[in-house]
Amino acid sequence: MLLLEALTRDFGTLRALDHVDLGVRRGEVLGLLGHNGAGKTTTIRLVAGLLTPTEGRVRVDGLDPVVDGPTVRRRLGVLPANAAVDDRLTGRQNLRFTAELFDLPRADLEVHLDRLLARLQLADRADEPAGTYSTGMRQRLSLARVLLHDPEVLLLDEPTASLDPVAARMVRDMIAELAEGPSEGRARTVVLSTHDLDEAQRLCHRVAILEHGCVRALGTPAELAGSWGNDVVVEVHADDLAAAMVLEPVAGVVAQAENGRHLRFPGVARAEVPRIVHDLSAAGVRVYGVDVRGPSLEDVHLRLHADTTTTTEADR
Repeated sequence: MLLLEALTRDFGTLRALDHVDLGVRRGEVLGLLGHNGAGKTTTIRLVAGLLTPTEGRVRVDGLDPVVDGPTVRRRLGVLPANAAVDDRLTGRQNLRFTAELFDLPRADLEVHLDRLLARLQLADRADEPAGTYSTGMRQRLSLARVLLHDPEVLLLDEPTASLDPVAARMVRDMIAELAEGPSEGRARTVVLSTHDLDEAQRLCHRVAILEHGCVRALGTPAELAGSWGNDVVVEVHADDLAAAMVLEPVAGVVAQAENGRHLRFPGVARAEVPRIVHDLSAAGVRVYGVDVRGPSLEDVHLRLHADTTTTTEADR
């Protein structure tokens, strides 16, 4: 549904996106993760045709967002990081205005608006100016505008960043439902830019981690987590901690002391756990427990970022 080939975007001397190759299948939720300035928003703006590539190309179901902009944007629902609403209009008037822009049929429009407002818990404030809404309400109204024309592709830039936990959960449930496909059976494609790693792990079929405009990792959350090994935490007798610290049960892995009686071995393959316990016991270290913790998407992201920072500093 979406194809990015060698996609590059420069802003003067700054390269915001550097030869990115990505494909997003119809009905897939792709998460874009990365630090501020990693290239997430630039990617979304290029797909929407709001920016032109410096190099490479973008295709939305075979169409060029720059050449076929109006046609492409009718098939897109773009949610910017800041709520796109007119504070002078009521919530309902905001949606009516959007309906006019997309030339939606007037028949049953009010029924459609009522249903959407109720779905996003805005019905009781629908006829009040959007300027009186809270930040979270304005974001939900912005999402209602995005969904109004029933788009095939959703480009969501931090959709839950300003929402309270209850509203954020409601929006996440809606995103999952939209990706699965509406009643007519047409699954939507979703590109989700987010800093919420738990959100990405729960919602996304695949995740692309961006660093300084480049794709540093791409895969399912499980694949990315599995590629980094496990954290093995061993509980030992406090008197044995110092002796245990000088051991290296796994080549290249240095133990880290925690809480006076725990040893953490980061990035260890599960098959190495018996060897760690054996070597500690053979050295006279009293072992009371072992906890094997698989890495989360947050762990992967932080390790990638740390590796990039270390490499950048070394280059300097």
